[in-house]
Amino acid sequence: MPNVVLVGAQWGDEGKGKLIDVLTAQADVIARFQGGNNAGHTVKIGGDKFILHLIPSGILHKGKVCIIGNGVVVDPQALLKEIDELAAKGVSVDRNLFISEACHIIFPYHRKLDLLKEAKMGALRIGTTGRGIGPAYMDKFSRSGIRLVDLLDRNVFKRKLEAALAEKNQIIEKIYGEKPISHAEIFEPYCGYADRIRKFSANTSVILNEALSQNKNILFEGAQGTLLDIDFGTYPFVTSSNPTAGGACTGTGVGPTHIDRVIGVAKAYTTRVGEGPFPTEFDEKLAARVREEGGEYGATTGRPRRCGWFDAVMLKHSIDVNGIDSIAITKLDVMDILPKIKVCTGYKHNGTVYKTFPLNIDVLSASEPVYEEFDGWLSSTKEIKRYDDLPANAKRYLARLEGLMGVKIKMISVGADRGETLSLESIF
Repeated sequence: MPNVVLVGAQWGDEGKGKLIDVLTAQADVIARFQGGNNAGHTVKIGGDKFILHLIPSGILHKGKVCIIGNGVVVDPQALLKEIDELAAKGVSVDRNLFISEACHIIFPYHRKLDLLKEAKMGALRIGTTGRGIGPAYMDKFSRSGIRLVDLLDRNVFKRKLEAALAEKNQIIEKIYGEKPISHAEIFEPYCGYADRIRKFSANTSVILNEALSQNKNILFEGAQGTLLDIDFGTYPFVTSSNPTAGGACTGTGVGPTHIDRVIGVAKAYTTRVGEGPFPTEFDEKLAARVREEGGEYGATTGRPRRCGWFDAVMLKHSIDVNGIDSIAITKLDVMDILPKIKVCTGYKHNGTVYKTFPLNIDVLSASEPVYEEFDGWLSSTKEIKRYDDLPANAKRYLARLEGLMGVKIKMISVGADRGETLSLESIF
């Protein structure tokens, strides 16, 4: 059976949550492989709206196994809040949610250090969410982090927390001049969180590999998008993990030979949140119009998203580094209001036109986009159920995107609801 990785092909917020929800109908297991509660997946089902930050959106389907893999950093408070909010809406996680015992845990000192560093950087700030994601990954890679398996052992947790606070409080006090965090304000509350989370803890790599041996369909989901990847994104304005397809293997414990397909998700335009270069960004008047039409506000922070034209150079970069074999285009309906639509096909810098994505952040920041322009369709696509019924100009636009990207568009979203999706071919 096919095993599919679904990745964001832009700067995140592409609508992955909705497509994961749609594809879950064909999947047996849904596994989240990186990130933390600094991103959100929004799913609308009828009159209900679900915003999920850590739990895979496959949880909204009965009988599906949902896994939070080892590549995710987990804030227990945020996780339990999400579980409680789902329960209040009648969604139980007790029998189908498993959390890797190798997940690293986010603590109050991670959040504090995140905010203090961002404030100190001033104009050079990255625009983090302040959720402690980066500092938690720093501890992971400096081999001083505290994992879920440690949190669940009271004695081990006590010893590791003491060691962590001895270091973190030195930084908090001596570099930032702030008050230290006491052992007591973390230890007992987090032991309480551990008691509630214990039943979900598992060696999830074993669960996933058993599912593979049983020929189950597995859907791997990441947070954020390719251009926020720590290695392949617009560094340093990136996240602290690998939301690219390779992260699905290291973030879950499944070998790369088991991955059959990689689906990239991209909006019919482009958005990003936070700081960093954005060559195709709209002027504020057009940005405001598209932002309101598309509801472009962060699911986690509520921050207004920056909006711009579709960037085919960026997408080709994403296709290459992920091995994307097909694309899902979301929010096509947002473009219904525009009489003219542009697509970026290159970047011009100091007389040179770049057709590949430059990793030099200064070049990217100073580049002018090279555009192709298309006539809009100025009619609603929201009620459309078949590709053939799309307006002719919408089909021309999508066909040109396919030509520029070099891969086929297999899904098109024309609204936020689960049913407002055109599937041109079965992904599984």
